[in-house]
Amino acid sequence: MGGSGRVGSALVERLRAAGHEAVPASPSTGVDTLTGAGVADALAGAQVLVDVSNSPSFADEDVLRFFTTSTRTLVDAARAAGVEHYVALSIVGTDTLPDSGYLRAKTAQEQLITASGIPFTIVRATQFFEFIAPIADGATEGDRVVLPAAQFQPVAAGDVAALLAEVVVGPPAGTFDVAGPDARPMAEFVGATLAATGDPRVVVGSPDARYFGTRLRPGSLVPRGDARITPTRFDDWLAS
Repeated sequence: MGGSGRVGSALVERLRAAGHEAVPASPSTGVDTLTGAGVADALAGAQVLVDVSNSPSFADEDVLRFFTTSTRTLVDAARAAGVEHYVALSIVGTDTLPDSGYLRAKTAQEQLITASGIPFTIVRATQFFEFIAPIADGATEGDRVVLPAAQFQPVAAGDVAALLAEVVVGPPAGTFDVAGPDARPMAEFVGATLAATGDPRVVVGSPDARYFGTRLRPGSLVPRGDARITPTRFDDWLAS
C-alpha cells in the first residue's frame, strides 16, 4: 500500500528485481483504504502486506482519520487474506511527541497493527534527506530559517527502501528504528542543503523554535537503542 510513492515504488522495483511478486497498490491503481475499494483484490494471495501509504492531508483530524480508518481496513483485509507478515513504515519519535497531530496519528496506526494479532514489523525511520528542504520552507520567517536546536540523524529514502526489501522477505521483527550514519544539529543539515542550491536564507538554531508546531525534547528525532544504521552519508547524497 502506497506502492506508487517515493519509498513504495523503489521497494516494488527492488522486490521484483529479486524475483518476488510485488503488487503496488494505491488510489491510482484503484485501491482505496478509506473506502475499502479494491483492497481485498489487492491482498488476494499475499503473504506479506507492506504499508508505506500516507495521508493526503496533514491537518490533525484528517491525518488521524486516515491512519485509523486505513489501518483498520488493512488489518481486517489482511486477516481475511491470511497475510503472514504486516510491515509498516513509521517515524522515529512517534510516541514521544504527543503535541504533533501527525505523530499522534502514526502512534494510533502502530497501536492498531501491534494489537492486530498479525505478526508484524514496524520500521521507524528518521526524516528523509529528501525532506530537509520542505523542513526549511516550513520554518522560514522572512529571510531566516529558524529551527530547534535539536540533534538530527536523517536517512536516504533509497536506503529505507533497501532495508524494507530485506525486512519483507525476513521474519517479523517487531518495532525498531533506522537512521542515517550522520548525527548533528538540524540547522547544520538544513544550512548545507540550502547552500548546495545557492539559497540565500540564513539558518538559525533556537531552543525555543518548534518543529511543525511541536516543541522537541532532547533526542526526539534520533534513534533509541539498537537502531539499524544505513550506509549513505549525507554529504555524499548532497554531492550527488
